[in-house]
Amino acid sequence: MFYTIVGQDVPDSLNLRVAARPAHVERLQALQQAGRLLLAGPFPNTDSTDPGAAGFSGSLIVAEFDTLADAQAWADADPYVAAGVYAGVSVKPFKKVFPA
Repeated sequence: MFYTIVGQDVPDSLNLRVAARPAHVERLQALQQAGRLLLAGPFPNTDSTDPGAAGFSGSLIVAEFDTLADAQAWADADPYVAAGVYAGVSVKPFKKVFPA
């Protein structure tokens, strides 16, 4: 089943994000290589794909896990959590309907 993982950034998280990004991306690449990643990306703080110094307000990951507990454990082990980028993370089951 798919699960959404939504991380909400702490204020002024950009420097923390930059430092932890390589390890964060490495984990996402592993999910992609396993065929389990539907989509992932950050929420820019401005109406731009490159917000520059404005940074980001959070992230969205939609990926396949066996159980909600597995998805939560994966989210809890994210380098952004360890680095203090996220103020909080929510994990919820997700039913993909479109595109079919």
